[in-house]
Amino acid sequence: MSVRHEEPALTGSTQQEPALTQREPGSSPVTAAEITTILVRHCGLDPAAAAAAPNASLEELGMDSLALLELQAVVADRYRIQLPEEAGRLSIAEVAEVVAHQYEPSVAPAAGAGRPGHTENSVRIAAPLPLVWDLTNDVAGWTGLFTEYQSVEIIERRGDTVRFRLTMYPDENGVTWSWVSERTADPVRREVHAHRVETGPFEYMRIHWRYAEVAGGTRMTWTQDFEMRPTAPVTTAQMTDRINANSRIQLDIIRDRIERIAAEVAATASTPAASAPAASAPAASAPAASTAGVGDE
Repeated sequence: MSVRHEEPALTGSTQQEPALTQREPGSSPVTAAEITTILVRHCGLDPAAAAAAPNASLEELGMDSLALLELQAVVADRYRIQLPEEAGRLSIAEVAEVVAHQYEPSVAPAAGAGRPGHTENSVRIAAPLPLVWDLTNDVAGWTGLFTEYQSVEIIERRGDTVRFRLTMYPDENGVTWSWVSERTADPVRREVHAHRVETGPFEYMRIHWRYAEVAGGTRMTWTQDFEMRPTAPVTTAQMTDRINANSRIQLDIIRDRIERIAAEVAATASTPAASAPAASAPAASAPAASTAGVGDE
């Protein structure tokens, strides 16, 4: 069996250089609509609020320091542009102008690179939001929630940010894929933003988890935005299909395991004489079939 570690992210001006989408000649290189999509998809912007106040600054639209950092990271990934520190005082249109001014149209994707990959999958879990939040954000316990991860190594913790190495079970060729990711939880908004530090076959991989209370439990939603390198063994479109398929499998497994834990907690609460079971995910008995190197984080 061999272990395949993903390539570390590069440092300096070439870090995580993504391919850019081809545009029609004469079209604006970056539009306010594109920046709005990034803010809604990655930063929690309310699209109705943005439409109602098109000239408002990002700070006036409720974008805090964490949201602005996420915007800066996505813009750096997608356009190779560094936004100024005072970006929060700019409107969406002004941000688009800043990016467009620095954009270099000579930086183009390989022929047929296509659109960036985007997936969104969600599941309703019949369990209280605090329990779902705690279990799914206990990264060290992911081997008991997911069936694709063989081990999790916590590398560093900084407040609500954790950097860790994920190692998958061997694929059909006996190769064990492993990479480093980093995620930052926002307990107030009930959101998590993550990215792969070691990007491997990806130009970049950014992940956004959202949680919401719904009738009968909690809805957890995973959003992933990424592009594949030209040398990757699969295209961005093919990886999109693989991630969608794998996410649905893992979300169903996580739902079932958390619902069992919630039932155990409820049963214990109704019998005070019994000792309460630990609210941790059960160990996986065997890995489910998964796509090598995909993962959901």
